[in-house]
Amino acid sequence: QVQLVESGGGLVQPGGSLRLSCAASESIFSIWDMGWYRQAPGKQRELVAIITSGGSTNYADSVKGRFTISRDNAKNTAYLQMNSLKPEDTAVYYCAAGPITVNVVHYWGKGTLVTVSS
Repeated sequence: QVQLVESGGGLVQPGGSLRLSCAASESIFSIWDMGWYRQAPGKQRELVAIITSGGSTNYADSVKGRFTISRDNAKNTAYLQMNSLKPEDTAVYYCAAGPITVNVVHYWGKGTLVTVSS
């Protein structure tokens, strides 16, 4: 069973930065897209960023220019660099793997909390 483990969340002031990591238990990166989703209190889970197996990226409009998704297939790890953070970025961030470009997720992480507050 593939496991995805997120890390790097925490409390940061507005305008600050965080880098999230997602480590996979098996070498699945060469096969699947990787994505970061987030869910704020009282809201639905939304796709924040995706990186395909070929390295193409796409972002939600709300994070374009501030967030960067990347992957290191040799380390079975995906990353989400978050800059210029805003209070509205506060959410639990989930890592996902699968054919996400066709809205299918095979594996989810348990999530890591990001809180942006002064």
